[in-house]
Amino acid sequence: MTRPSPVDLPRPRLRGGKSLPECLKRRATIREIGGVKLPLQLLSNLLWAACGVNRRKGPFGGVGITAASASNSQEIDVYVALERGVYRFDARLHRLQPVVAGDLRAMAIGPGQRVAMTGPVQLIYVVDVHRLSHTSGFQEPGLQDPEVQKSYYYVDTGLIAGNVYLFAASQGLAAWFHNCDRAALAKKLELRPEQSVLFAQTVGYPSEHRRE
Repeated sequence: MTRPSPVDLPRPRLRGGKSLPECLKRRATIREIGGVKLPLQLLSNLLWAACGVNRRKGPFGGVGITAASASNSQEIDVYVALERGVYRFDARLHRLQPVVAGDLRAMAIGPGQRVAMTGPVQLIYVVDVHRLSHTSGFQEPGLQDPEVQKSYYYVDTGLIAGNVYLFAASQGLAAWFHNCDRAALAKKLELRPEQSVLFAQTVGYPSEHRRE
């Protein structure tokens, strides 16, 4: 199967949506998600909110993104599973880099959680531990300790997922953070040994009966 082509995302639009207090009020897990595709502009805005570049001069000489990370290591990659294939979000280029062709969205749902299989977008969170242990930021000894690394990359994943929840609330979308088929996804995505699949998050329009 031919690998899909790269997708240059439109420049994110940062205006519109509900206020932050309103987003916090509306933030919720919604599992009933329809299959209607998200417009490319909305997907662009979503990914920028998740972990896009919000300043070119961030901590320790690197770019800054919308989600904090230990020593600005930015060790969490967001893979985007769509109907036509899986892409890796390149925040610096604001681009979807092709990884594998084919619809792998069902693998982004854990066993017994098939309710959201029709969701148009599955965000798959993948950690690259090499970026923690070889960060260009503060060389904290704990960054070489597997247990400390784990505490950092779980928190950093949660920060990205929280951004997604708030963006969904601002735009009237549904979002659900959940487990996934880690082993099958790691094999399909051809991850390196220092990479691991952590969690996934379904995003889309609410099913008809959930809409206000």
